[in-house]
Amino acid sequence: MIKKITLSFLVSLFTLGIAFAQIENPVKWSYTAKKISDKEYDVYITASIDPKWHLYAQDAGEGPEPTTISFTKNPLVTNVGKTKEQGKLEKEYDNNFNSVLKFYSTKVSFVQRVKLKANVATVIKGSVSFMVCNDKKCLPPKSIPFSVNVGGKS
Repeated sequence: MIKKITLSFLVSLFTLGIAFAQIENPVKWSYTAKKISDKEYDVYITASIDPKWHLYAQDAGEGPEPTTISFTKNPLVTNVGKTKEQGKLEKEYDNNFNSVLKFYSTKVSFVQRVKLKANVATVIKGSVSFMVCNDKKCLPPKSIPFSVNVGGKS
């Protein structure tokens, strides 16, 4: 009887520990491509940000980790220009960093135009590195991989 109670107690503690140990993940990422012309596509790397959190811009200001989009080299693809941001950019002075910081609060898309060297299907791969904060804390910088299919028959 004592063994059953002890085992039940330990299982309850373990379950409770798992519930509290869940990792915060206030940003959900999605990846799409939109055909612009015969061989050109816009690759969208979109962040949906939970309420009360913000994601830093590529030019964040002094202090926090800016969002960085890195593309894996692909011999079938060339990037056209720099990665652009589409969303409501906010600017605010932050006492913690002694700097004016640039960030997004609900949603932002990082858009990279790419040009295919031939009319073939390929995969655009890379990673997005980012940092998010709320009014109480910042989460450590994180890097996640992405991939987007482009080209081929339409």
